[in-house]
Amino acid sequence: MNPEQIMEGISNQLENAIKDMSKAKTVDDKLAYSEIIENLSSSLGVFLDMASNMMGYDFDEDDED
Repeated sequence: MNPEQIMEGISNQLENAIKDMSKAKTVDDKLAYSEIIENLSSSLGVFLDMASNMMGYDFDEDDED
């Protein structure tokens, strides 16, 4: 699967979880959504870190050797 599609999917799930958390009535429901949001944020962070690290890599440099 394309990393961009994965990041977009995680972003959409994160947005939905935030909206659902705002509608939650009980503390237990809010806690559950906060854990979901934390996990999705961490997952998205992994892809953003990976993209950041890849931006500094010059792919054409290997072709010259």
